[in-house]
Amino acid sequence: MFTDFDQTLAAFTEAFRQMNWVQVLVFTLFFLVVWFLPAIVALFCNRRHLGKIFIANIPAIASWVVWFGLLAWAATGRLTQKKIAEEP
Repeated sequence: MFTDFDQTLAAFTEAFRQMNWVQVLVFTLFFLVVWFLPAIVALFCNRRHLGKIFIANIPAIASWVVWFGLLAWAATGRLTQKKIAEEP
């Protein structure tokens, strides 16, 4: 049952061992940017909720549904502010 998972894990571990320190650094930076993408988007689009999005983003990597929800929340900040400003 776990043979595919074990093989995939072994292949990933072997590929990781063959990386030099520059490749490990680039991989780590790329991983962190993708992980905290909702917080980065919130920095530009939804500053009012940046702290909440950042804190919720830390455990969100465990669930893609939550991660995409945070990304949507971060991206819609300016839209709701514009909508509120346009109402008479």
